[in-house]
Amino acid sequence: MRLSLRHALAVFAVLALTMAATRANHFGPMPDASWAVFFAAGFYLKSHMRWAFPALMALAVLVDYMVITASGLSFWQHYCMSPGYWFLLPAHASLWLAGRWASALGHKPSVMLLGRTLLALAVGAASCHLFAQGGFYWFSSSVLDPSVAGWAKNYSDWLLPYTRVIFLYAALGAVVHVLAAQFRWLPAFNQARAD
Repeated sequence: MRLSLRHALAVFAVLALTMAATRANHFGPMPDASWAVFFAAGFYLKSHMRWAFPALMALAVLVDYMVITASGLSFWQHYCMSPGYWFLLPAHASLWLAGRWASALGHKPSVMLLGRTLLALAVGAASCHLFAQGGFYWFSSSVLDPSVAGWAKNYSDWLLPYTRVIFLYAALGAVVHVLAAQFRWLPAFNQARAD
């Protein structure tokens, strides 16, 4: 499915608003949807990666900047800001690519699409966490005595909470996806129904 620019911008706006509204807190009442947003962007906007991926990355940094400075802290002095912050680029790109791979069968709801999407979510979340957590662990001054054993424990301690959140948002997204297909909200679903 290749969305027209108009439809791609509409999908992008929904994803960007979702990320902007939730990125302030990783596990609060409304947990951070950033991982799910990058996955969904890869799924729906794969042919618009040239502008959509950098725009979502810029939005993620902007939200981080606003949240940190609103709390009265200096953005560059915050404990999350380290050379490891750059690892969010490959972290989010791995989710985008996982979403893109999941959509290779098309977008028409099916058991095959569900299975491929679940596999892509699991691999994408593990890869994203590897880059994001690894970048922070190995390149942040917040970790005083980094070791392979410490990194492995930190990775495994945080993998399930982050994976749970992306699967929660993916389940919600799947409901919206099925409704979009049912009511033909996207042009590609209209074409799938006509075939």
